[in-house]
Amino acid sequence: MSRRDIHYWKCDRPAAFHGTGPRPRGDEVSGEAIRATLVDHFHPDTLTLSPAAGQGNHLTWNAEIDGTPAFLRIENGPEGDDHLAMESAVLGEVAQAGVPVPRVLGCDASRTRVPFAWQALERIPHPDLNQWWKAGRLEEAAVAHEIGRSIARWQGIEPRGFGPFDLNAWHEGRGLIAFHPDYPTYFRLRLEDHLGFLVKRSFLSVERADEVRDLIGAHGGALRLDRGVLVHKDLALWNVLGTPDTVASFIDFDDAISGDPTDDLSLLACFHDAAFLMQAFAGYTSERALPEVWRPRFWLHLLRNLIVKAVIRVGAGYFERDSGFFLIGSGGSGAELRRFTEDRIELAMRGLQEGAGLEMLK
Repeated sequence: MSRRDIHYWKCDRPAAFHGTGPRPRGDEVSGEAIRATLVDHFHPDTLTLSPAAGQGNHLTWNAEIDGTPAFLRIENGPEGDDHLAMESAVLGEVAQAGVPVPRVLGCDASRTRVPFAWQALERIPHPDLNQWWKAGRLEEAAVAHEIGRSIARWQGIEPRGFGPFDLNAWHEGRGLIAFHPDYPTYFRLRLEDHLGFLVKRSFLSVERADEVRDLIGAHGGALRLDRGVLVHKDLALWNVLGTPDTVASFIDFDDAISGDPTDDLSLLACFHDAAFLMQAFAGYTSERALPEVWRPRFWLHLLRNLIVKAVIRVGAGYFERDSGFFLIGSGGSGAELRRFTEDRIELAMRGLQEGAGLEMLK
């Protein structure tokens, strides 16, 4: 299905929040069906298969295909989404930009042979960095600097248009082409839906939602871009694999768009403090200059991304989870995640109002 009218898939898809909570009965795909699919595609001499502990909205499996370790992602949502094919294309472009990502071993999102879309990726033999962080072992300065450098490298990819990518254009050989002719259209897409949802669910007051609208309206002129760059759009430690002090691979470009250079940097600020962000900025500027007027754009994107994350966290019940959930720190609670989300939204608004630098992040 087209993502033309989608700002962010997890909350804007027709089956909103599908795969973000416990799976309903009947939502599984059997190991037998997956095994048959891999045999049909790869014709292997040997194949082993076992469920994986994925944390995203896809079903996940581990496989050994003729001795090659693979990580499988299965999309079986009711929309018949084919975006795994688009993400596979993006991964190829990012690899060419010199950023470490898993190699795509195979992908079929057509649903012509089986009633689900699937993707087989090279399995990287490292955990995600969030696991090191929760264990108190992450060398934050080192990995933040490397993350910043990698953001700058994949921003060397400059698609046409703005927002999510058009898979049909890619299949027709026209490259990475996004759906929207201007960036403000994409930035504001579904904003009223998101604010209305948060007011209805008592996460935002009517007055606070109006303040958000007013701030975006007052500073929206900063969103006029001549050209977009590739934006990961779900950049967080659980989508980076590696050791406590090195990055081995970036994963999950499923939500990638053509957008603003400050967007991925602002996503890091959804979770991290000024020290982390300063290292990420240092890594970024070692490869690529920041936009001339970056501050309002950074705070605008932090605010917009936090509104999206609040919708997902409210809608998927993340504030009722415990510290076993990947978003919640060791010993933390869902209530603390809610307070952190509320405080981060307020901080983004203040940063925008005051034209602040990174020092405002706590």
